[in-house]
Amino acid sequence: MVTGTSEREPTAAQRPESLADLLGGRQGAIDATLPPVAFTLGWLVAGQSVRVGVAAALVTGAVVAAWRLRRGDRPRSVVIGLLAVCVAALVVVRTGRAEDFFLVQLLANAASALAWAASIVLRWPLLGVVVGTALGQRGRWRRDPALLRAYGRASWVWTATYVLRLAVFLPLYLGGQVLALAAARVGMTWPLVAAALAVSWAVVRRSLPAGHPGLRHPVVPGAEPAPDAETNGKESAQ
Repeated sequence: MVTGTSEREPTAAQRPESLADLLGGRQGAIDATLPPVAFTLGWLVAGQSVRVGVAAALVTGAVVAAWRLRRGDRPRSVVIGLLAVCVAALVVVRTGRAEDFFLVQLLANAASALAWAASIVLRWPLLGVVVGTALGQRGRWRRDPALLRAYGRASWVWTATYVLRLAVFLPLYLGGQVLALAAARVGMTWPLVAAALAVSWAVVRRSLPAGHPGLRHPVVPGAEPAPDAETNGKESAQ
């Protein structure tokens, strides 16, 4: 768990409690699998009708979006998720091939793998960008050499998850294995995200030197640390 106070103390409802919360958590990953499952079930039940599968996916996507808004998810995140379902549905309607419902996901994983790898090479590791933004640090974390190095190493873990998905999805897609694609979509969403969270968090902790105050308190050379940084650092390591 990551504890301690930030430079601008967030309210209890805003304060992230773990790396899982900062990166979206289990619920978001589970929600993302529901439209593909609905598409596959509709496709099967209707005798491999892509139009019925698309209708099932769109209805499910709309219900998930409404539920996410009701529970307080960010509207932009909800819209992006629903838009991804709509684009996948449009592709399938145009091509008539059920496996093309998963094409958007395939391309998204390829783009994500490239983006995460490039971010590390450019010394703007995306894990640091995401966590730093969630903690309201802007780019301050980059001025901490230890944090920059830790986020860079841990970002390779996330890069590997996208490469692994590609290695599984691509042969299934090329072979037109719709059921296997749906199963892989479910099996490689939250379980893989959970593994990446655990491993990347361990990498970050092991990469930080002893005595580092933690993610909430970047150590900027030449800047005077907060008076309670050492105490909060001990708490955040627990």
